[in-house]
Amino acid sequence: MRQSGILMHISSLPGPGGIGSLGRESFDFADFLHAAGMKLWQVLPMGPTGYGESPYQSSSVFAGNPMLISCARLKEEDLLDYAPEEEFSPAGLDQVDFPSVRQNKDMLLRRCFEQSEARLTEQLSDFIHHNSWVRDFALFTAVKQHFGGVMWTQWPDEAIRLRRKGAVEKYLHMLDSEVRYHIFCQYLFQRQWNALKKHCSQLGVLLFGDMPIYVAEDSADTWTHPEVFQLDKDRLPRRVAGVPPDYFSADGQLWGNPLYRWTYLRLHGYGWWVERMRHMAKMYDVIRIDHFIGFANYYSIPYGAPNARSGKWVIGPGKSLFRTFNKKLPGLPIIAEDLGCLSDRVYKLLDYVKYPGMKVLTFAFGGDDKNPHLPANYPENCVAYTGTHDNDTVLGWAMTQDENTLSHARRVLNFTDPADAPEAAIRAVLGSRAKTAMIPMQDVLHLDGRARMNLPGTIGGNWLWRMLPGAASPETARQLRKLNQQYQRGNQA
Repeated sequence: MRQSGILMHISSLPGPGGIGSLGRESFDFADFLHAAGMKLWQVLPMGPTGYGESPYQSSSVFAGNPMLISCARLKEEDLLDYAPEEEFSPAGLDQVDFPSVRQNKDMLLRRCFEQSEARLTEQLSDFIHHNSWVRDFALFTAVKQHFGGVMWTQWPDEAIRLRRKGAVEKYLHMLDSEVRYHIFCQYLFQRQWNALKKHCSQLGVLLFGDMPIYVAEDSADTWTHPEVFQLDKDRLPRRVAGVPPDYFSADGQLWGNPLYRWTYLRLHGYGWWVERMRHMAKMYDVIRIDHFIGFANYYSIPYGAPNARSGKWVIGPGKSLFRTFNKKLPGLPIIAEDLGCLSDRVYKLLDYVKYPGMKVLTFAFGGDDKNPHLPANYPENCVAYTGTHDNDTVLGWAMTQDENTLSHARRVLNFTDPADAPEAAIRAVLGSRAKTAMIPMQDVLHLDGRARMNLPGTIGGNWLWRMLPGAASPETARQLRKLNQQYQRGNQA
């Protein structure tokens, strides 16, 4: 079935508290998608945000971001009591003020913990029983706070840094209340996420999640399972992830994430990865694996290197990992983010797994007619995007291109004024052969580069955009539904 969807992170929704949440605003957006005839709602990674507020540098691959919990919904459920003026109200509605949101949300969630933990004892016990990762994550977060927020590899107590049994028991006892608080927040997140997923399911809207291939160095995952990663005896990475120098970056990109010990993982049945994918499959109806090419071959850079120039390509797990997935988790609905250096090994792996790859329309122009991102070259088995969270908006892109690139885009997409580029781009991906077409909400709203979500390689000023109240209007939904009907896509029930 031909289908379409919208890329819109939860934090970008309008609503109270200075950040989008899993409350009424997320239910309203699901209703908007249904009215628009959209089948898919794609979000960014939902874990606690890390350095620079990036959802791709999370402290856990299993945990949810407490900042996305709706305090208004907790109040409706009589789990939290607060006055309206106690919830943060930002001066501007088009960006997230992360420091203020975090401080205010933590204050309200701690009050919720005090008011309601005792009433939820049975639910919390059941949650812990079915989420074996949560106690380790909560202890990690509590100990990290205890030591002033420094990276876990710098914790002054070697015994807890190395997770010695006696130290784990000591800190679980010493930080008991804080550990329970972080477990409580994860319970609230999952409770609200499950309610949203149920609502989406009733509407026929699929939740489309995003899974980074790598984990952050400063994460509960590396602390809890050091054996899975290329770490030395002091738990510091031996080698880290990135991509080599190219046309866009003379030094390449030094991501800094610890690399996996794929030989160890294979010998142990890829157990950690199976559990990770099982968790993702519970959360989402469809999963996008970021940097999928890293399973075929990955770029390995010495730890401490100033840039990515000294890295080398190393063969990844390839088919063996996906044979295990097919055996233990059959039918995983995966989209492969296959952008980047596509070697023969990558092509062979993609051919083996048969997952849809990605095409990005704004990558299509300025070259020749063989560019795989040109709509005429899309295979049916792909997901076509006007742009992604890492790209400028289509309008921002059209306003900043050289004449050669823009004139190529005008010819292919049939527009004249850059202001018409978003509409032309949306029609191009919806009208293409691609089985699935995805549109960032910024492009639906024809917003310029000020609404860009992320500029790769920069720290600060990213992940801030919020949609203004009322922007996802009934009229916008009607226009999208007409386009979906015209191009025989979507959720027409």
